[in-house]
Amino acid sequence: MSRSRRKHSIASVTAAASGKQDKRDANRALRKATHQALGTVSDDTVLPVLREVSDVWNTAKEGKRYFDPAGDPKRMRK
Repeated sequence: MSRSRRKHSIASVTAAASGKQDKRDANRALRKATHQALGTVSDDTVLPVLREVSDVWNTAKEGKRYFDPAGDPKRMRK
């Protein structure tokens, strides 16, 4: 795709190759908590939410940073 360019000069900074295993672990914990909550069903049973079960800040990704598009034009490609 020769015309596929970034609109903004911001890119991710990470030390991890992927967050796939973190997502697997979080969803596995959510399924386990949901299964346990369904085992004790009553009228006031509330099912857990993903953010209650797993820590969203416990990932290997560090965030995003702005960069100079004139200094590094290759980073503007997707």
